[in-house]
Amino acid sequence: MLQKEDCGLIIVDIQGKLAKIVHKSDSLVNNTRKLIECCQLLSMPIIWLEQNPKGLGETLPELTELLSQSSKVYEKFHFNALYEADIAKAIQYTGKQQWLVAGIEAHVCVYQTVMGLIDAGYEAEVIIDCIASRELSNIEVAITKMQHKGASISSLEMCIFELVKSNKAQVFKNILSIVK
Repeated sequence: MLQKEDCGLIIVDIQGKLAKIVHKSDSLVNNTRKLIECCQLLSMPIIWLEQNPKGLGETLPELTELLSQSSKVYEKFHFNALYEADIAKAIQYTGKQQWLVAGIEAHVCVYQTVMGLIDAGYEAEVIIDCIASRELSNIEVAITKMQHKGASISSLEMCIFELVKSNKAQVFKNILSIVK
C-alpha cells in the first residue's frame, strides 16, 4: 500500500508540441493537473522533469503554473532520468521509497525512468491515466512491460484515495473536490 509519508511524485516530460499530440492529450493534462494538486495538498515531494527543453519545448503552462509552486524543474537528456546525477540525487535526498510516475512518452522516458527507479531499489507506481504516448499500442506495451518488470499500476483516483486512507482525513474534502 502507498504511504504518503514515504511517497513522492515524478512528472516526466509533459512538454512542448509532443504533449499536445499524444493519445488523449487533454485527458492526460487534466488528470496530471489533478494528481499534482492532490500531491501538493498531501505535502509530497514532486520531481519535475523536462527532456531537452531547448529541443522539445518547456512543460505545458497549465502544469508549470502548478509545479513551480512546490518544485523545481530538472533538465535531462537521458531517457532514464536516474542516469542524470542531479535527478538521482534529488530523488535520494527526499528519503522516499515509493514513487508515483506520470508523463510522456510511456514507452520511452516513462518506461526507462520507471526501470531506473526499480533498478535503484525504489517502488514505482505508474499512474495509468496520467501517462501517454503518440500511439495507443505503445502505451499498452509500456504498461505490460513495466508491470512485468515489477512496477505497480494504478489510476489517479485509486492512488490518491490509497494515500488519503480515510474520509475522516483532514484533506479529504479538498482532495474530493479536485478529483471529482
